[in-house]
Amino acid sequence: MTIGANTEKILTELENHGFEAYMVGGCVRDGIMGRECNDIDITTNALPEQMLAVFSGYKVIPTGIKHGTVTVLCGGESFEVTTYRIDGEYTDHRRPDEVRFTADIADDLARRDFTVNAVAMDRRGNIVDPFGGRADMESGIIRCVGVPQERFSEDALRILRAVRFSAQLDFKIDETTSEAVHGMRTDLRNISSERIRDELDKLICGKNAVEVLLGYSDVITAVIPEFKASIGLDQRSPYHRYDVWEHTVRALATAPAENMKLRRALLYHDIGKPACMKLDETGRGHFKQHDRVGAEMTSEIMKRLHYDNKTIAYTTALIANHSKKLRNKTDVKKMMCKIGDELFFELMEMKKCDNSAKNEFVLKENVFFDKLADIGREIAANDECRSIRGLAVNGSELAALGLKGAEIGEIQREMLELVMEEELPNDRAELLKFAEQRCRK
Repeated sequence: MTIGANTEKILTELENHGFEAYMVGGCVRDGIMGRECNDIDITTNALPEQMLAVFSGYKVIPTGIKHGTVTVLCGGESFEVTTYRIDGEYTDHRRPDEVRFTADIADDLARRDFTVNAVAMDRRGNIVDPFGGRADMESGIIRCVGVPQERFSEDALRILRAVRFSAQLDFKIDETTSEAVHGMRTDLRNISSERIRDELDKLICGKNAVEVLLGYSDVITAVIPEFKASIGLDQRSPYHRYDVWEHTVRALATAPAENMKLRRALLYHDIGKPACMKLDETGRGHFKQHDRVGAEMTSEIMKRLHYDNKTIAYTTALIANHSKKLRNKTDVKKMMCKIGDELFFELMEMKKCDNSAKNEFVLKENVFFDKLADIGREIAANDECRSIRGLAVNGSELAALGLKGAEIGEIQREMLELVMEEELPNDRAELLKFAEQRCRK
């Protein structure tokens, strides 16, 4: 594991003042596993007031000095440096009521969540691993440090973190830990929406997301109960080979792992199906309006999880349109007009992901979606009119004809529709002529 110059400097400063200093937690885990690491956490036997003295020449922020943590700025990077500690009771199931500082690194590692995160390394590469974290990394195991029920009682978010790490690292959850995850999942209701949201976003982008979302669906429904109705729901459709939940999970996993926005939209894209399911006289399932209903449900869920309005609008626009039929260039223009260019191209990818989790014959339609995307790119490249702003006539020119207020908006929408349908050229003279004729009616 290569140590950055700024990290080396912080560790060296502590050692030069006679203290122990280690990198700890996720950065060590990722370094050992050859993964990229962005956040470096450091632990030391220096007490908070001693750390302030050591780093007197640096900008230091006493972020959590009561719990032994200061943030040190060095070379444009920030480092959380924390005194070895033993945590007291967690009556709020998130933070310890009190902490006791200790001189033993093993005591500090004992309070951490999982063995793979309870590993420390000094600047020379010497490892401290009292709980077998490296062995669990090699075996691909997520295991709680000590008794799982105790770790989860301290901070219930660790229940979801276990599942998230399993998805991200492609690790199995140890049997004893897994039993506690399932058994204590309802404790997640005590966790803030923001913390749940952040873990879910990381989970759905994991390379092992399919196995985890299917195997721990009860954990997901503990925080988003609206998914319960999707689990095991037979779609009774020739297009589908999976129940609604499994279809959702497998569709999500076909999107690029780095495209969180698309994976998030796919997670919720069929959440409206159970509420909309109707069986015809042959017993076949139909789901009319599930896209609209799903978008409404998703909006409420995302508000509850405290997503920002822009993210909610992006996600729900994709869901509301994911089953809309597009047949030709006019339909492409109208969809680009409705949701914008960026979302249109994302919608084409979403449709392909959706199809990828259906019966095999449906995949043939993905070639058509690629053609529609090509048409969209041609429209964009040629800057063909697909918005009122793109019309060759503006509102002021229409006002000069004697049109007012709502009349202007109405005729602009009418002209845009005709231009996109190629029944009226986007030409100033032709548009003004059309407007004059409308004024005479």
